[in-house]
Amino acid sequence: MAETKSGELMEKIVSLCKRRGFIFQSSEIYGGLNGFWDYGPLGADLKRNVKEFWWNTMTRWRDDVAGLEATIIMHPKIWKASGHVDTFSDPMVDCKTCKARFRADQMNEIPCPQKPSKMSNECHGEKTEARPFNLMFETTVGPIKTDDSLAYLRPETAQAIFAQFKNVMETARQKVPFGIAQMGKAFRNEVTPRNFTFRSREFEQMELEFFIRPDEAVEAITGTVARPLGPGHPGEPQPNWGWQMWHQYWVEERIRFYENIGLPRTTLEEYWQKPEELAHYARATVDLLFKFPFGTQELEGIAARSDFDLSQHQRCSGRPMTVFDEELKAAWPKLDPARQTELRDRYRQARLKYLTKAGETVEAAEKQAQADAEALTKGYYVPHVIEPSAGVDRLTLALISNAYCEDQAPDEKGKLESRIVMRFHPRIAPLKVAVFPLLKNKPELVAKAREILALLRPHMTAFYDEAGAIGRRYRRQDEAGTPFGVTIDFDTLGEKGPELKDTVTLRERDSMKQERVRIADLLPLLLEKIR
Repeated sequence: MAETKSGELMEKIVSLCKRRGFIFQSSEIYGGLNGFWDYGPLGADLKRNVKEFWWNTMTRWRDDVAGLEATIIMHPKIWKASGHVDTFSDPMVDCKTCKARFRADQMNEIPCPQKPSKMSNECHGEKTEARPFNLMFETTVGPIKTDDSLAYLRPETAQAIFAQFKNVMETARQKVPFGIAQMGKAFRNEVTPRNFTFRSREFEQMELEFFIRPDEAVEAITGTVARPLGPGHPGEPQPNWGWQMWHQYWVEERIRFYENIGLPRTTLEEYWQKPEELAHYARATVDLLFKFPFGTQELEGIAARSDFDLSQHQRCSGRPMTVFDEELKAAWPKLDPARQTELRDRYRQARLKYLTKAGETVEAAEKQAQADAEALTKGYYVPHVIEPSAGVDRLTLALISNAYCEDQAPDEKGKLESRIVMRFHPRIAPLKVAVFPLLKNKPELVAKAREILALLRPHMTAFYDEAGAIGRRYRRQDEAGTPFGVTIDFDTLGEKGPELKDTVTLRERDSMKQERVRIADLLPLLLEKIR
C-alpha cells in the first residue's frame, strides 16, 4: 500500500511539474530524449534561487572561499589523472531479447518509458554477463577526429578546481585553510536514467573543495589536533582543527543550508559510509539523504578526500601542488626533536601509502615519501581537502517533493474544495508575490495594481494576474508556490472610506490568512518575509 501511494504521489508531482511549468521532457515534440530535462519558467527560477543562495552561503558571505567557473571540456589528461578514464564505470548488462541495456545493480528498477515515475522490470529475456561501461560522454576537439582529438564532457566539476588550485590561491590571496567553490553542468552517460530528474545524463552540480592542513602540520603549529567530542556543530573554525573537525563542521554547515531553504533536519538522514564502502582515498564520507516519494536517496556527499586529488595532479602533470606555510616553518624548529621525528615519520608513512596505491614502485615511492617528509620540516605540504558535493537537480526535485501538499480551502461561496499547494520556503520560491486587481475591467484598479507591481519588481520576482475570479487566481498561485498575494480592491481606492485608502489585502499562501497593509509598508514587509 505504501509503495502504491508513493507511486501515485510521484505521478501527481510529475504531472504538476508539466502543468505549471516547472519541468518538461527534453525534445518532447520529437518523442523526448531519455535522461534529459528542460526547466520551464517556474523551474528555472526555482533552480536559480537555489543556486544563488548556495553561492551566497559558500562564497559571498565567507572570507575563506573563492569562486571558479571552469570549462566543461578540459584536457583529457585531467580525467586520466583523476581515475575517471580507467575506473568511472558501471556494471552493464544487455538483454538478448529486447536489446535494451541496463545497470546490473538496478535490474529491478527499470523506468517505464511512458511513466518515468514508475519502476518495473519489463523484460524477462536472457541477459548477458555484466561488464564495465564508462559513463563519460566522448567528444572531439578540432576539425579532424583522431585519437589525439579525443576529449570528454566533464562528469563532475571538482577536477577543474584541483587543476586551478594554485592559480586561484594566488590570485584570490588565500592561504590554507580555504575553499574553492564552483557550480556548473556535468554529464554522465547513465545506463538507466530513472526517477524523473533524480538520475539524469545532463545535470548541474554545486561543489566546494575546502583545502586544509594535514594533521601533522596542525600539530606542529598548535601542539595538538582537536577532534570531535560528539555529534552536532563544532562551532567556529579553530587553528587546531584536524580533518575530523573540519569534516564534521562541513556536514553540519550543509545541514544548516538545507534547513534554511525549507528542508528540515527531520526530512534528511545522515549516512556514514562504512570503511569497506569508502573510496580508496577517502578517510570518511557522509551522505545526506532525502526521503523522496520513490525512496530515501542521496542529495549530497561530504567527503574527507585526504591529499589524493592534488597529489594525483602533481604526479601526473609534473607541476607542484604544494603550498608554503610560514607558520609551519616557524613552528618546526621549536619542537622537541622526538616530536619532530614522530611527525615527520607519520607524514612520510601517509605519503608512502598514497604513492604506493598510485602505482609507484617501492623504491620510487620510498624516495619521494622521504623527500615529502623533509619538505614538511621546511614548511611545505600538499593540502588535504573536504568536499561537499551536491546536485542542483536532485535538490530541486527534493524541494518540489517536500513542498507538494493537498489540503482543503473554501471557494468564493465558502464551500470547501481540494487545493494543491506548493509550500516552498519564501527564500527559494520561484515567485515571491502575485499582484491581483480585483476586477480587470476597472481601469483605476488595474492602474493601481500596475503601480504596485512596478514598486515590487525591482526587489523580487512578482507576477501579475487579472484573469478569472480572485479565488481561481489564488489557487493558480498556490500551485506555483507563490508565498504571498496582493489584491487591489475598491477599498484601496478609498471608495468605502478614507481610512482604508492606499491599503491592499496581503494573503499568505499556507495559512490563507489575509490582512490589510498600507502600500507604503508593503515593500519592507515583504522583503523581511522572503529573506
